[in-house]
Amino acid sequence: MKLAVAATAPFGADVLERLAAHHELTALLTRPDAPRGRGRRTAAPPAKEAAERLGIPVLQPARPEPGLDLGADTVVVAAYGLLIPESVLDERRWLNVHPSLLPRWRGAAPVERAIMAGDTETGVTIHRTIKELDAGPIAAQRAFPIGDQDDAGAVYEKAARLAVELLGDVLPQPEFTPQDDEGVTYAEKITAADRELDWAGPPDELLNRIRALSPHIGARAELHGRPVTIWKARVAGGRLEPLEVQPDGKRRMTYDEFLRGLR
Repeated sequence: MKLAVAATAPFGADVLERLAAHHELTALLTRPDAPRGRGRRTAAPPAKEAAERLGIPVLQPARPEPGLDLGADTVVVAAYGLLIPESVLDERRWLNVHPSLLPRWRGAAPVERAIMAGDTETGVTIHRTIKELDAGPIAAQRAFPIGDQDDAGAVYEKAARLAVELLGDVLPQPEFTPQDDEGVTYAEKITAADRELDWAGPPDELLNRIRALSPHIGARAELHGRPVTIWKARVAGGRLEPLEVQPDGKRRMTYDEFLRGLR
């Protein structure tokens, strides 16, 4: 069927590409280009890059306004990142893809917060987009395990694959069940403070934080007097052991390479 997509982040880009294999995508609604990376050069959002590869028209308003020419009666929302006003929501059906088992982990960083909390499972919820954050009635929901070695990238990939399956089950006529008001938790946006590792903390919690922030954000620490980003680690002998690190201003490398560089 004809669908439009509202997406910005890598997860949204993944959902977009997977949907394009099964449906006719009429438009992408995404955020404006913005400074990215170390050089802070203006760059397109990941979802826009995917849409342009696929030949899908792109709209980038600073704020969604009524009268958007999306070419479809249903819009799939996946990591869009902008508030959609009620006047715009009223014009058509908006279905949000949320990578958690709502009402747990409503908000901006559901996968990262689930891994940080030590959750052993998460899932995908398809719900109607409403004014309240991730609180709309549910059309479909399914759980999957978070593996011991899974980082956020692996969990988001599983979620994108499952999201397209669930959308295929409920479209074109989803039926909705009100969301439970009990068990609500919020997945706050990741801050600079969330990235800092406290070496005095329990090793398992430190590892969860590293997994939660890989491969796109990165946990920060000081190793042998050098500031680094830690991308991979393990717990061995009751201690956290870095496996892949990135000293400031340098490439990612194994921990052994890092130690050799110190010598």
